[in-house]
Amino acid sequence: MSKNLVIVESPAKAKTIKKYLGKDFEVLASYGHVRDLVPKDGAVDVANGFDMKYQVIDRNEKHVKAIATALKGSDELWLATDPDREGEAISWHLVELLREKKLLAGKPVRRVVFYEITQREVQNAIQNPREISDDLVNAQQARRALDYLVGFNLSPLLWRKVQPGLSAGRVQSPALRLICEREEQIKAFVPREYWTLEASAQKDGDKGPQAFTAKLIELQGRKVEQFTLTNTVSALTAKNIIGKAAQGELTVAAVDKKQRRRNPAPPFTTSTLQQEANRKLGFTASRTMRAAQQLYEGVDLGGETVGLITYMRTDSVSLAQDALAEIRNTIVAQFGPAALPDEPRYYKTKSKNAQEAHEAVRPTAASRLPKDVAAYLAPDQAKLYELIWKRTVACQMQQAVFDTVAVELRAGADNAFRANGSVLVEPGFIAVYSQGVDSPSGKDDDDDDKRLPALEVGERVRLLDLIADQHFTEPPPRYTEASLVKTLEEYDIGRPSTYASIISTLLARDYVRLEGKAFNPTDVGMIVNKFLTDHFTRYVDYEFTAHLEDDLDAVSRGEKQWKPLLAEFWQQFKQRVDEKQELSRSEVSEARQLGTDPVSGKPVSARLGRFGPFVQIGTKDDEDKPRFASLRANQRIDTITLDQALALFALPRKLGQLPNGEEVEVNIGRFGPYVRHGSSFVSLKKDDDPYTVELPRAIELIEQKAAALEAATIKRFGDTGIRIVKGRFGPYITDGKRRARIPKGKDAEALSVFECEAYLAEAEKAAPKKGARKTAKKATADAAPKAAKKVTTKAAGKTAKKAVKKTAKKAAKKTGDKT
Repeated sequence: MSKNLVIVESPAKAKTIKKYLGKDFEVLASYGHVRDLVPKDGAVDVANGFDMKYQVIDRNEKHVKAIATALKGSDELWLATDPDREGEAISWHLVELLREKKLLAGKPVRRVVFYEITQREVQNAIQNPREISDDLVNAQQARRALDYLVGFNLSPLLWRKVQPGLSAGRVQSPALRLICEREEQIKAFVPREYWTLEASAQKDGDKGPQAFTAKLIELQGRKVEQFTLTNTVSALTAKNIIGKAAQGELTVAAVDKKQRRRNPAPPFTTSTLQQEANRKLGFTASRTMRAAQQLYEGVDLGGETVGLITYMRTDSVSLAQDALAEIRNTIVAQFGPAALPDEPRYYKTKSKNAQEAHEAVRPTAASRLPKDVAAYLAPDQAKLYELIWKRTVACQMQQAVFDTVAVELRAGADNAFRANGSVLVEPGFIAVYSQGVDSPSGKDDDDDDKRLPALEVGERVRLLDLIADQHFTEPPPRYTEASLVKTLEEYDIGRPSTYASIISTLLARDYVRLEGKAFNPTDVGMIVNKFLTDHFTRYVDYEFTAHLEDDLDAVSRGEKQWKPLLAEFWQQFKQRVDEKQELSRSEVSEARQLGTDPVSGKPVSARLGRFGPFVQIGTKDDEDKPRFASLRANQRIDTITLDQALALFALPRKLGQLPNGEEVEVNIGRFGPYVRHGSSFVSLKKDDDPYTVELPRAIELIEQKAAALEAATIKRFGDTGIRIVKGRFGPYITDGKRRARIPKGKDAEALSVFECEAYLAEAEKAAPKKGARKTAKKATADAAPKAAKKVTTKAAGKTAKKAVKKTAKKAAKKTGDKT
């Protein structure tokens, strides 16, 4: 066995580091976190000083055992998990587990950190070990406890008051609020009309005519603003006034020439990397972080495994001195000495809690060009590496230099136009990289530059035309991943390393959906947000969330104690949760009244139910039961109209008859829209609309299914309806209503009709009848508490699980026999 056991988080990282450390070091992976809070009430014991109860994560138990076994034959333990709070906590949890197993007696435990996985950095870290940082561990424990206390108390409230399966999170909920508030702004937005007036002008010269445009800035001695011209009349009036004053010519009144310099953007932080990868590559935050993790942990470059980028979870924009020297050498080699400024550029982070000891995200070797490694990388890795390389190199290059000119042209004494032009004189860093922007067009600033002809004061140019254009103000755009990440960072909500998981959770819970690149909140998301903002205002408040993040950062620096922080939070939060237990579902999911059904005269409303958004005709107080219909995928409670709601009650629709006389109707069922004929069903295709599909298309689908069944039929038994069909998982027997698997070893083509009938009858008998599942669930629920009381050891836990399953099976069988 090796004398030294090194623990990292991932097998890819382990493989890379092993090559750098040699035969005296064994490197194993923990595969992420090894322990987490027990998933039940009381995991954070608020009555006993916020004592936290942990258990080994099931999927990583075998990895912990492997580490324990390897440690028995080793002299020293080296903890090389990631250099952040989570990495520190993984090391601490692992030490706690190994100490419980009494495997650390007399064995030194050393913590090492590195921000890039290169031979130099790894070996340097081994030469400079430290102790596990209690402050970082406590900050992570405090964060985990806060997330648990919020989630474990708010989520059940949402299940009861809104819909099962929902969740609320300490950082997730303010992020949802941002998206929902933007949606409310869009809904409330009232467009305003305005007009612009442009002059189409032309200078005649030796080189031929040169056309250009200029924008109206002064009308009858008054400055023109956005709403100076607000309708057709005012626009045409202005056009006539200027036309008469100009008499076909504009006079150059002023020419302002300047040289503008633009500096490159700083190197990437986690946040800006996620934003730019979304803008330029179309990557989601989670996709970006996945590719970045792979580049950091190491890639095989033709026999040599090396980490290609520095640690990707950072809020720093600083670069190490040796990295700066290498970047500058690369610039000279690739772009020439003129592209290099006299001195390196140094950047300072805007984040007040940034850890300046970290570096920005950069290539571990700037001399390793994207084209040199592309053949060894997966497509996402190659694209992301090129983006990081370009941004890093560009940040140390010369400024971009533009010659700009602003020309004022007058039409008479009281009317003026302005034309702006710009020419890129020295590209500088733009030759390598230009930062993306969050604009509706998605264009960078340089895309708007245009060239003007050489103009002198007093010169006259021809006025070709006056162009009046109508415009309307637009609502604020919905958030994209890039703009949401940027806003979260501006509000100091969460941390860059958590943005990907925040967004993933919002999508997974169906609180928001991505339409193109933009987030659109769903009905569930809007109602959850309303519930939280109405009843838990403080905990979705942006300032409160940011202040809590500052407190956690203070804990990580040793400036605050973590348990008093939890106590202060819990005291107020628990009181609020208790106050809201008596809320009724109707108070939370308020119905939206749409109008009156013209047929029945009953009210029509829309609301969110336990199984999703729906519309309702009538009320529970009516003599007749209310009628219900689910909303379609593209419909929302807050925007659906009365006519759209009434149209939902058109199903089931009768389409007509088949030639054999069977009625054909279309409806929506548990598994989506379908066509029914007789006792048979055919699913509609993705592009078929159950509200508009007609009989010919239904017949086409029925015939397609029949043809597919015929093609898959191995054997048919006359008019019995029984046939053996080739299925996805092997041949099976069916009579159109029942289905049975063919026993292993039986030849499908050799089966008789009697054997097939017997297998169908056996399958029908074995299938659970209505009510059996409910009884089984009840049996499981009844058995679980009894079994749980006996759980004192792992073996007892397994016994309890078996007892629960056995009880459930018995109940299901008993119910099936009675039915």
